[in-house]
Amino acid sequence: MQTDRGRFFEDFSVGESIVHPTPRTLHQGDATLYMALYGSRFALQADSFARALGYPQAPLDDLLVFHTVFGKSVPDISRNAVANLGYAEGRFLKPVFPGTTLRAHSEVLGLRENSNGKTGIVWIRTTGTDDHGDEVLSYVRWVMVNKRDPDKPCVHEPVVPQLQSVVPADALKAPAATDFSRFDTRDSGSELCWEDYQPGDKIDHVDGMTIEEAEHMIATRLYQNTARVHFDQYAQGQGYHGRRLAYGGHTISIGRAMSFNGLANAFCLLALNSGQHVAGVFAGDTVYCWSQIIEKAPIIGRNDCAAIRLRLIATKNVPCRTYPYQRADGTYAPEVVLDFDYWALMPRRAG
Repeated sequence: MQTDRGRFFEDFSVGESIVHPTPRTLHQGDATLYMALYGSRFALQADSFARALGYPQAPLDDLLVFHTVFGKSVPDISRNAVANLGYAEGRFLKPVFPGTTLRAHSEVLGLRENSNGKTGIVWIRTTGTDDHGDEVLSYVRWVMVNKRDPDKPCVHEPVVPQLQSVVPADALKAPAATDFSRFDTRDSGSELCWEDYQPGDKIDHVDGMTIEEAEHMIATRLYQNTARVHFDQYAQGQGYHGRRLAYGGHTISIGRAMSFNGLANAFCLLALNSGQHVAGVFAGDTVYCWSQIIEKAPIIGRNDCAAIRLRLIATKNVPCRTYPYQRADGTYAPEVVLDFDYWALMPRRAG
């Protein structure tokens, strides 16, 4: 058989190492298309701004890198997925610039069959590397994958990995050879620096963005993500959702782009602590978002910048002026679709 139908739940084993094929070189065209899809306005993606801070050129958006590495893993991990469920222990380790070739490999950390006998959860750690073999990104995700034969009992003993809830602040590092004391708030779009935010602050990012069918599929193709659930309406019309599901990373990028309104100087990502796709998002849904400041931390050896931990909450078809989140019993408000906890880098106020 010459074609590949992808792995099903039965095909994974804990401890397995998977090297993902087809390395991908990212160019300025990828960056431009990414901006066209989401409208991100963070100033670090402007060459003159980035060079003033010590970068050799503008780095690619962190989430473009994340989605590209993620996409490399899909044919081997989640081509037969029902949904990607969550993330943890994510580290953005090195800026990536246009012209860089990315590769990815994964390790299977855990497996657990679901009670319906039709699907199971697979936990994997995926690492992305550049042309020099340096790690640029590492993260854990867990995904619900269909079984090949739901009528056969599972042969795997359940293994659920223990994961950190938060990447420790003392493990965070700012990009080397940079100087954020030269950060120009006139160009960045906001005068607010790290000192101006306090834990507990809530920020309604106000704007909404409606997901279009063509756009979410273009975005997913940009990352070479081949999961059937995003493309094949004939199959999905008879499946779990009844229609094509927007890639969860598409929602993350929409929320991150909209967070510029209130967090313009949270200009790059340092770590991904946790993330949950609470509910599916589909074409025609309008995404809104708000953020809460969780904590702040200095960067060891740096006085020009510091870390801020943010929780991004996205909703569909309901604006965020009331800050919808979790109920007292831990369940989410029905409009919530994403809960995304991450560390970002911000400039410190001079003096």
